[in-house]
Amino acid sequence: MTAMPLLNVPSSNQSENKSNSTICPDLNDWWEIVYYIVPKYIDTICIIGMLGNVFVLFTYSLHKGPLKTAEIYLMNLAVADLIFLTCLPFWTENIRNKFNWPFGNFLCRSTSASISLNMYTSIYLLVAVSVDRYLTFVHTLNHRGIRSKTMAKGICLLTWFFGILLSVPTFMFRTVKYFPLWNISACILDFPTPTWVTAESLVFSIVGFALPSTAIIFFNFSTLRSLQKQAREQRALRTNSCKEHKGTKATRLIFTVVLMFILCWTPYHFFVFLDILYETEVIKGCLWGELLNFGEQFGYTLATTNSCINPVIYVFVGKYFRQKFLEVFSQFVPCGFHLSCVSFKEKSSYFNVFPFRSSLA
Repeated sequence: MTAMPLLNVPSSNQSENKSNSTICPDLNDWWEIVYYIVPKYIDTICIIGMLGNVFVLFTYSLHKGPLKTAEIYLMNLAVADLIFLTCLPFWTENIRNKFNWPFGNFLCRSTSASISLNMYTSIYLLVAVSVDRYLTFVHTLNHRGIRSKTMAKGICLLTWFFGILLSVPTFMFRTVKYFPLWNISACILDFPTPTWVTAESLVFSIVGFALPSTAIIFFNFSTLRSLQKQAREQRALRTNSCKEHKGTKATRLIFTVVLMFILCWTPYHFFVFLDILYETEVIKGCLWGELLNFGEQFGYTLATTNSCINPVIYVFVGKYFRQKFLEVFSQFVPCGFHLSCVSFKEKSSYFNVFPFRSSLA
């Protein structure tokens, strides 16, 4: 997809038309920085993210108890992030090789489609988690049927199908193409007409970001307002200060979830939007083209961080996930150590930042 900035190479005619009146600046030194920094950063993200998501799947798979509704979404999110992270090493090598793709046409198509699949699937799984939290905190008693485990599994299957469907154009049009100007064989999206490029970018920006992110912000901030209202009512009734403290912690977590998502993905989609303006010649010039290439490179690099921190902000800070891990871990350690684990588990409840049991119910 053109929204994937790992290589943005316009056709030769398009490039000539856009830059024939502009002297392109020599930015080789800047690109050398890209070739050096971006692969190292993404490699680090891959290692940390793969360990984190494997840890999540390990805990959920080996725990003897049934998964709760929100945990079904979180487990699918870990799978999506893991698929994404396993594809990134191919692209880091591609960047190190100065965009000369060494892995053949099939891996060009399949890894690109897998990355596209993650982009769509992950964000809509986050929407599902946000809706689940909204129904839990705001409409506790009115939507138990919607929050059933069967419904959650059906939503996950629908989300995967939707992501696969939207990734089909990426698989169809990604190909390895030789560029004599740079003497490289690059893995690019080779759409039949420029209209396809603009249409695909619009679908990615609107369906893949604008609509779901609006839903995520709406549901999370509605939940936040509900928690704040409950906290005010508790203060008015002079209820236990511990409950008030827990409500404050939950409010901070929801705000952090939304904030980290926006910080990771908004810069990249901002440059995708500018790229749409460039492709439609609303903005012109070789300098703009180079700036957009740089912007999308670093924007996408920042966006990959979201797959690394998802296990932290959605799972690792959760009291009940820690308890599940300790219960799984205690199955593989001597009985004496098991008792210390139980003691630690009891103590951990006092330091929990995700205190509401119903959030994973």
